[in-house]
Formats: sequence, C-alpha cells, structure tokens
Amino acid sequence: MMMPEWNAKELTVGQLAARSGVAVSALHFYERQGLISSRRTTGNQRRYRRDTLRRVAFIRVSQRVGIPLAAIGAALRRLPDGRTPTRSDWETLSTGWRAELDSRIGQLVRLRDDLTDCIGCGCLSLDTCVLSNPHDELADQGPGARRLECTPSEWAAGCEPEPATAGSRSTASGRPASDADCG
Repeated sequence: MMMPEWNAKELTVGQLAARSGVAVSALHFYERQGLISSRRTTGNQRRYRRDTLRRVAFIRVSQRVGIPLAAIGAALRRLPDGRTPTRSDWETLSTGWRAELDSRIGQLVRLRDDLTDCIGCGCLSLDTCVLSNPHDELADQGPGARRLECTPSEWAAGCEPEPATAGSRSTASGRPASDADCG
C-alpha cells in the first residue's frame, strides 16, 4: 500500500487503516456508529478527511481507558466538523472525562489494595475479603459487588454505584448477582 503524501487532504480506507493501525473492518464499524465519516467518490469508494486520523487515535485511546463508545461518540459530536480539531478542542473533551477517570483509578487502587491477600472466591480469607457478604446483608442496597463499587466509608451510608448495564453479572436464575454469590 502506498502511503499518502503528508499533505494529502483525503485518505482511502486502506491508507487510513495503515496510518492509524486500525483494521478496515473497525473503521467501517466506527463509521456505522457515527464516530467517523467519509464521503463517497463517483466510483462509490470511501474517502476520509486527513483529520480522521486524529479522531481514530482519540477513539482508540479513549477505549483503552475504558470510556464507552457512546460517550466517545457524544464527545466527537461536540468537535467542529469543518476543520481539524485544535489542542483546545481536545483539551475540552478530555477535561470532561477527568472526574470519571479519577473515580475509576480510585476504584482500581482500592481493588488492588483490598484484595492483596485474597486468592479468589471461596478462599481462606473470608474474614478480611471485601467480597464477603455474610447472610447477604447488602442485598437491600441493590445488585452487584457493592463493596467493590464503594469506599468503606460509603458502605454504611448505602453507596449507590452506577446502575447495572448490559454485561452485568447475573446468576443462573437470571437475578442480578450479589456479594453473597461470591465466596
């Protein structure tokens, strides 16, 4: 595949894939999801503006840190359509996610620190395991691993984590999994 000139205003789907490191099928998926756009030539071939490279890079980095595609799409829709986004445009988008990322980092740190001596569900450390929920005491607070989604000080206050979404754990009976289902 011949790479486009540095000043080429448009890229073919193959060129965009080669330059971004993203498979053609993923680019087509991003386009179907409204994350990127192309125009069609008279021969019905896709042509992408060069700034699509930045958008694809933004999508990939955002996915790596766990931002859902719907949130990525909403952010990209706030970017200017007629020009290449500036540093300020990108900074505005990333600033909006800072609190969410800080929260995720905090949750990961708590998980790392709290599960240091845990060797898995059913382990011998149930007296110290944060997944332990004797007699399903946390069931009235809602589904899911309540203690993993809250700080210890929030447990007593009845922490309200994000609502369950597609992909949430559930038991064989179809009811949402609770802490009692672990260990």
